[in-house]
Amino acid sequence: MLGFRANFLPCLQSKALLFPVVGGGKPAPCVSNTWVRCIYSVTGQWEKDYSKETRIAVEKYWYGKLLKDSKQTQKFQSDRPKYYVLPMFPYPSGRLHMGHVRVYTISDTVARFQRMNGYQVLHPMGWDAFGLPAENAAIERGLHPDAWTKSNIEHMRKQIESLSLSFDWEREISTCDPNYYRWTQHLFLKMYESGLCYRKEALVNWDPVDKTVLANEQVDENGRSWRSGAKVEKKYLKQWFVRITHFSNSLLKGLEELTQWGNYVKGMQSWWLGECNGCYYDFKLEGEDISSDSLLPVFTTSPEAVYGVSHILLSPDHHLLKGTQAFSQWNEEITKHRVVRLPLSAVHPFTNKPVPVYVSSEAEFEDHIDAKMGIPCLNEVDKTFAEKQGLDFELVIKHSNGGSTQVVNSAEFSNLDRQEARKEITRTAREKGCGGHWTSANLHDWPISRQRFWGTPIPIVHCPTCKEVPVPFDNLPIELPKVANFNGKGGRPLADASEWVDTTCPKCGGPGMRETDTMDTFVDSAWYFLRFCDTHNTEAPWRKEVADKLMPVDLYIGGKEHAVMHLYYARFLSHFAYQQGLVSHKEPFKRLLVQGIVKGPSYRVESTGKYLTPQEVDLSGPEPVEKETGEKLIVEFEKMSKSKHNGVDPQELLDQYGIDTVRLFILQGVPPEIDIHWNIQAINGVLRWQGRVWSLISRFVELRGTSPPNPEALSSSDRKKESQLVTKSNSFVADITRHLHEDFSPNAAIIGLMGLTSILRKVPDTVAQHSTEFERILCSLVLMLAPLAPHISSEMWQGIKSVQHKTVSYDWSKGALQQPWPVPTKEEETNTVTVKVLINNRKVGTIEVDRAEATDAKALERLVQDSSIGQKNLSDLQIKRVVLSPKGNLVNILAD
Repeated sequence: MLGFRANFLPCLQSKALLFPVVGGGKPAPCVSNTWVRCIYSVTGQWEKDYSKETRIAVEKYWYGKLLKDSKQTQKFQSDRPKYYVLPMFPYPSGRLHMGHVRVYTISDTVARFQRMNGYQVLHPMGWDAFGLPAENAAIERGLHPDAWTKSNIEHMRKQIESLSLSFDWEREISTCDPNYYRWTQHLFLKMYESGLCYRKEALVNWDPVDKTVLANEQVDENGRSWRSGAKVEKKYLKQWFVRITHFSNSLLKGLEELTQWGNYVKGMQSWWLGECNGCYYDFKLEGEDISSDSLLPVFTTSPEAVYGVSHILLSPDHHLLKGTQAFSQWNEEITKHRVVRLPLSAVHPFTNKPVPVYVSSEAEFEDHIDAKMGIPCLNEVDKTFAEKQGLDFELVIKHSNGGSTQVVNSAEFSNLDRQEARKEITRTAREKGCGGHWTSANLHDWPISRQRFWGTPIPIVHCPTCKEVPVPFDNLPIELPKVANFNGKGGRPLADASEWVDTTCPKCGGPGMRETDTMDTFVDSAWYFLRFCDTHNTEAPWRKEVADKLMPVDLYIGGKEHAVMHLYYARFLSHFAYQQGLVSHKEPFKRLLVQGIVKGPSYRVESTGKYLTPQEVDLSGPEPVEKETGEKLIVEFEKMSKSKHNGVDPQELLDQYGIDTVRLFILQGVPPEIDIHWNIQAINGVLRWQGRVWSLISRFVELRGTSPPNPEALSSSDRKKESQLVTKSNSFVADITRHLHEDFSPNAAIIGLMGLTSILRKVPDTVAQHSTEFERILCSLVLMLAPLAPHISSEMWQGIKSVQHKTVSYDWSKGALQQPWPVPTKEEETNTVTVKVLINNRKVGTIEVDRAEATDAKALERLVQDSSIGQKNLSDLQIKRVVLSPKGNLVNILAD
């Protein structure tokens, strides 16, 4: 915001003296030199010239007022319907880019539009502030991540405010704030209580030099660490997981409810979830070097046949083999014999009998499956294996002569129909906590452990006696420690904070150690939309009654790169909250708008692939070449980035063109879902259109300033033009409203506004001066422009307000954005209608007729004959029949 003001104030204060409002509430005169223009809101006189100086003065005057008015509208009133519009909150990198400008301008336009339609709008903003990028940036600069992140947030908040966006800053959240992540930890504990969070060994990328875990994106194409250059190793570490697979079926079926989501995102989610055609059973493991809480999840598509399991087969790549000291011995045995029985057993989840576990390099495993149950009565391969190994097995599926299938030898489930048994056995498994949740084989549980510092601490204490102990809810938040010398090295950076790690077991009171992993940032962002409903609640993440009023989000706006991960996790958290009775809506986002990215032209040397800056490119010839060498270049539109030298600084655009022009420019051209190919030349068309709208106000102010309107002064020709204007404006108002309310296509709305501007400019002066309809439609144009360009619209509304002899009814004490949204006038209120003319079933044009004549066949026949259409098409024909449509808007003349 400071940059915005600093750039605009000198333009005004150094060249002109702006006087404050003086006695009587009227603006004082403005002393202006040859190039600085003053505006009506300051001088009380309308400025005709819409120059750059006028734009600057308009935005300088209205900037603070609109922010103040926006804060007033944030106070919720129970008597108004709600509308929750939410752009995905940003990572605070420190600088806005044009992608940010696009998504926030879209959301702000929708928010302002819905307020004008009588909705109480929730339009909040916050920061996805934890994560690896902030930690790495802080390490590079020798700073603590907390200081780096908070500094970036302050800077980006000022940048966002400089765009004059109507965000509800009273609800601002930051995921790195203990007041927020206290409740992230709370939700973790809720999931832990429900048996959804657990810990097991998993494979990670390990940097042997920095002794830290790396994300996949931190390993280059040569398998080396991005930071140390060391060859990355694969290592098994204990990791925390969430049993998201328990909600697979719910998430898959929930997609059917999302009728206002695009097929692309729904298809991606459906593909990610896969077909829910089976379930996992958890077998407890027993044997040497096996902890008492070790579980072996095994997937099966025949869960009703679980009593027929004779053995379990593991793939040689199973993590159980990688995580034990005996692996090398077993690996040798597998190489020799191809099938090895492991010195452990799996406890059957229903019978509690031991089930032998084998490793086989001969068995075929489907994709994503590394363990399977051997059920000899269903599978010949399993039968052969069991017989070869001398294993006993039961027949548990019996086929009758009548074609029915029953389950037998299955305890209390015996003699049930196979489908009924499937339902009952899996339900019992869920009740026992040993699996039975329908899912797909290609879906795995969500790993949420991160061996990094800058994340939400996992609220678990490890006790030698009590094992894993959850921190009591009353002891939250478990805050990150203050680390003096932060360098980011070490497998688990938190482990070095010994005073923080060493603690007391909440259960037995003995010595314990805090969990030193932090949570994946996707956990933080999986519920932030719910916190926005009740940001300042200190007793719970949110109150159910508040969330039920405001949820679901009516419009969620973000990039398609989040189609699977973030949206998947957010939907899961919402389904979990619904299961727990914390919300009444299972699906969190009613409608999804996936906006495209902003692409700029990039210039790449053909021979080397090096990206050039625009200053290094010669554009004077038929094809761009490198200035220094004359070598040909590859020119492409790519996502804006520093490395490609094709980015645009939003602040430079704001300084040069102003807020409203930048907003209109980023919205016009293509629908929000389509990528923008940056072409700054197109902004000239936006400037010309703004000037035309401004000139309409100037014309109206001038015409109405000479004398009051006199409808009697309108000739019959004027009245016909007025009627045509009403008909056309009704169509524009309906279309523009639809584009902003249903299609969310501000680009199409702008085309409509341009069209309405054009027809208003063609209206004769007599109609503009004396017609009530012209005045009403001009007001509609300004009001419909207001959500897209709030500053210029607010000033133009003041211009209309300044006219002494107004004939339309508005609450003139309120600004443009506080007015109701325009609606088309009823057809009965207009005197003429447009009738489509067909001759021998072929459309030849339209004619304007009085409403009474639109249903009179004789009158229409005569009017068509007398029109230019009739003279051109009927002069040599004899009319046989005249057919009217029931609605009176079409006539078909049959002639030969």
